[in-house]
Amino acid sequence: MAEITSTLRLPEEDRVTLEGWTRSPKVSAGAVLRARIVLGSADGEGTSPLARRLGISRPTVIAWRERYRLGGIAALADAPRSGRPKVVDEAEILAHTLEAPPPALGITHWSTRLLAAQLGIGDATVARCWRRYGLQPWRRETFKFSTDPELEAKVRDVVGLYLDPPEKAVVLCVDEKSQIQALDRTAPILPLRPGLPEKATHDYVRHGTTTLFAALEVATGRVTDACFDQHRHQEFLAFLKKVARAYPRRKLHVVVDNYATHKHPEVEAWLQKHPRITLHFTPTSGSWLNLVEVFFSIITRQAIRRGTFVSVKDLIAAIRRFIDAWNERCHPFTWTKEPNDILSHARPRKRTSDAGH
Repeated sequence: MAEITSTLRLPEEDRVTLEGWTRSPKVSAGAVLRARIVLGSADGEGTSPLARRLGISRPTVIAWRERYRLGGIAALADAPRSGRPKVVDEAEILAHTLEAPPPALGITHWSTRLLAAQLGIGDATVARCWRRYGLQPWRRETFKFSTDPELEAKVRDVVGLYLDPPEKAVVLCVDEKSQIQALDRTAPILPLRPGLPEKATHDYVRHGTTTLFAALEVATGRVTDACFDQHRHQEFLAFLKKVARAYPRRKLHVVVDNYATHKHPEVEAWLQKHPRITLHFTPTSGSWLNLVEVFFSIITRQAIRRGTFVSVKDLIAAIRRFIDAWNERCHPFTWTKEPNDILSHARPRKRTSDAGH
């Protein structure tokens, strides 16, 4: 029996649309197949040859061809599935996430699975909602408000040095990084390989500690350093004398924190004899205002944390190598925050409502 060809009349705008479906990566495979059925039928291809080429049955070709003939492109859409459509109230997910879990659960914060079980929905639904609104209940960050009664004066003093340093004077940030450990791994470090990170043993051997004193010159980033076994006022005073020798006949404005050794009577007596050196104290719980802390973070990440040291002498040598190289490539440390911006976040905010959050 001869194949009967049922040619469709396909308007040009429909052809353009259907051909676009066959090329688009965003159109479903089912819609692409239906478009090819209609296009093949419009080009005069018979039912059986079209079914063989597309790898489908003849009834499938006939059904979609007739659907298009009766309803156009709109008829090629998927028919609504049976059953109740799934409805997820994201507002309910958000409300539960922002509230503390019931005490009976014995948990401090929600996980996707626990909240999903509480609401009777899938944990993937909860995870998608959290991603969409940037919620991360498993994370916690810490903060601390300064209780210094001279908070505002100290902030304006220190930040003023950074933003508008005195003419013909040097601004230095001084602090000590104590208890730096000389750690030696119990096995050789396995080096970096393609697809594999560097690996070190979890256990280690301690070979003693040292304390790094550093003075960061804000205008250049240059560091003056010294390592001592302890960090008492004697060591701080010895380091101050070294800094003074490094900047002869220059007025020095030195930013330090409120550590007791920085205010020792012997230190204050020495400062009175050397009026060209002035100490500026950061507020209580505000040592992050001291820019040398940034340098300490850099040297820890780049030279100390992943180092292997067989002795304190070896550790000190590594610190000095890093600082020598740092001073070759150093750059100014630029402060950008105005005092008012800092002070607006440095004090507890008054509640404007009775809400508990």
